[in-house]
Amino acid sequence: MKTLKDIPVGGSGKVVKIHGEGGLRRRIMDMGITKGVEIHVRKVAPLGDPVEVTVRGYELSIRKEDAVIIEIEQEGI
Repeated sequence: MKTLKDIPVGGSGKVVKIHGEGGLRRRIMDMGITKGVEIHVRKVAPLGDPVEVTVRGYELSIRKEDAVIIEIEQEGI
């Protein structure tokens, strides 16, 4: 299973599944990250947290601990 945390800078992929439960899962989905949406990793902070991504045409920063629950199918593989 490849997660959003594993995608390198400049890489992109499609959301396969959002693991987790309750408020965290709901918050991720409220930010526009839902099954089937395309995500592009723009940059990663110098210490590795947070990760900046482009989703549905806007930029979003996600903590690494939240990025781990987002399963991704990487493009070109």
